[in-house]
Amino acid sequence: MSDVTSDSSYRVTADELRQFIERLERLDQEKKDIAEQQKEVMAEAKGRGYDTKVIRKVIALRKREPDDIAEEEAVLEMYKEALGMQG
Repeated sequence: MSDVTSDSSYRVTADELRQFIERLERLDQEKKDIAEQQKEVMAEAKGRGYDTKVIRKVIALRKREPDDIAEEEAVLEMYKEALGMQG
């Protein structure tokens, strides 16, 4: 067998693996906690009368490049016009 399966190497590898797994588990819990906080903020915004669907769209837009947004909006306007949806 190779050196990797020797007792000392196995112990170190197992300890290191356990550390990675525990770190990932902690991060996963933090993600869940953050998601819960986001839900609470959305509920608060909704309670104040804001449209949460639109808030989510605004957040998505803020993550994108302005040129990408402008191009998409131009295509959307062209499609709407082609379908007679201009009002």
